[in-house]
Amino acid sequence: MAQILNLFDFSQKVNYKTEVLSGLTVALALVPEAVAFAMMAQLSPLTGLYAAFMMGLVTAIFGGRPGMISGATGAVAVVIAALALSHGPEYVFATVVLAGLLQVAAGVLRLGKLMRLVPHPVIFGFVNGLAIIIFMAQLGEFKDASGAWLTGMPLFTILGLVLLTMLIIWGLPKITKVVPASLVAILAIFGIVMAFGIDTRTVGDIASISGGFPPFHIPQIPVNWETLTLIFPYAAIMAGVGLIESLLTLNIIDEITETRGRGNKEAVAQGTANILSGFFSGMGGCAMIGQSLINISSGARARLSGIVAAVALLMFVMFGSSVIELLPMAALTGLMIMVAIGTFEWASLRTFNKMPKSDIFVMVVVTLVTAVLHNLALAVVVGVIISALVFAWDNAKRIRARKRVDDQGVKHYEIYGPLFFGSVTAFNEKFDVLNDPEEIIIDFEESRVVDMSAIEALNRITERYQKVGKRVHLRHLSKDCQRLLKDADKIIDVNILEDPTYKLVVDKIEYK
Repeated sequence: MAQILNLFDFSQKVNYKTEVLSGLTVALALVPEAVAFAMMAQLSPLTGLYAAFMMGLVTAIFGGRPGMISGATGAVAVVIAALALSHGPEYVFATVVLAGLLQVAAGVLRLGKLMRLVPHPVIFGFVNGLAIIIFMAQLGEFKDASGAWLTGMPLFTILGLVLLTMLIIWGLPKITKVVPASLVAILAIFGIVMAFGIDTRTVGDIASISGGFPPFHIPQIPVNWETLTLIFPYAAIMAGVGLIESLLTLNIIDEITETRGRGNKEAVAQGTANILSGFFSGMGGCAMIGQSLINISSGARARLSGIVAAVALLMFVMFGSSVIELLPMAALTGLMIMVAIGTFEWASLRTFNKMPKSDIFVMVVVTLVTAVLHNLALAVVVGVIISALVFAWDNAKRIRARKRVDDQGVKHYEIYGPLFFGSVTAFNEKFDVLNDPEEIIIDFEESRVVDMSAIEALNRITERYQKVGKRVHLRHLSKDCQRLLKDADKIIDVNILEDPTYKLVVDKIEYK
């Protein structure tokens, strides 16, 4: 029994009422999202609902972040839409399985630690862009079937219901937190619409959600090299998008809850969930920041809420579709708008005058790429690349050389700052080869030789001095640097005891 409690994290103090009610709220919010994302991917609504169930259940039980919600997502829908349109759902199911295998491999290889390379401005931009996407997606409820904006009474009706939903979600926690405000808001709007017979769009107006248990289904595709070359690019992009969105959501929930999730465990769980989703007629997915924030803001902190959400969603599909289809879309729209407001990092706007211009630029670029292109993976990759280039440029300008001539007429160059590919040019400009005395000492006690470009720069500077008949001593270089330098025995003072023992990135020996 203790092992089961540890597996589900029930050994910690859990507010069961909060977990169950929060899970039910999330399940209600999952229904229209799953249907909408499936239709976006050119698939049947049940494909999205089955994916939401399988992704939510598996990651809730085995994931690395209790309280985080996974399901069918827009990011995945965008990736597989073209494949579904051109080759049909069978190829999509196979792609989802392959993407899951890639994610499991990433978790087993512990690639989750690569999230350390994502700077905070990138996370700010990602979150802000995602908030804009969530908000913009709700504007469709204010349009008619032809895509024109609603006017007159229909507009005032849905606008009033949405604003009332938002008011309840905002105001109820100030009075009581006994029940999740989101659930109360949905039920209140549902009651008002039913009691007064208000004519407004419901979940059933989007599509029917009636169905059975997800059927086990092996994708019916040719098993050959041609098929693999077709689906692998989609699977690789889906796996990358899913992991990036899931691990960034994990980090955001970590910050909110002041706890720490396990990225590699989450990657394995996401992959396993996608594999099962592909075999049980689902479109796959990843972590959902909107639903995760609904869950966390409702007070859920354990795995139970995610399990309840997944099971309740399946019950809705199997037994409660006739009731769920009556839920007003206005209530769910108001809920998601409040999620968008809560998702946006308003603090990032207040720090505009305090942040470096490069960080502001990165944040804005990531926000725009996320919001405009709806490509979360591309946005993060672009942000990381820009941040890395800015970091390299800033460090390239930091290399300096203190110069002095001692009593014996030996000139000392005391280098400080990192020597790497970006600072090589500035390093070479520090030396006056023709006018320097016969003996030169280049001291790296306050510097660090980082890469092969730096090693090559050392070789070239010593060759320049040797061509004019001058002798160079390189001090405080690590042993691995000495091995990689040409004619090391002629140019390095090997008897200096304080030489460092750090290792170059080109060396296979680990840091000590």
